[in-house]
Amino acid sequence: MTKKTSAAKTDALSFEASLDALEGIVTRLEAGNLPLEEALGEFERGIALTRTSQKTLMAAEQRVQILLNDDENAPLSDFSSDED
Repeated sequence: MTKKTSAAKTDALSFEASLDALEGIVTRLEAGNLPLEEALGEFERGIALTRTSQKTLMAAEQRVQILLNDDENAPLSDFSSDED
């Protein structure tokens, strides 16, 4: 599979599917029983999924900002996650 083909498949996944795929990759890598080349391939796919997911999150945040800016009375503040 070429990098372009891999990137196209990564871009086609939904955000939730990307997270599921990332969890699977982490599980396989943490098991430590993959051959080096396969582990590198999984790592590469994980990086691509992470970048795509970050872009999706940034786009969603921009949409929220636009919606909130439409309401001039709504104060904007940074999002704070309780999970940290």
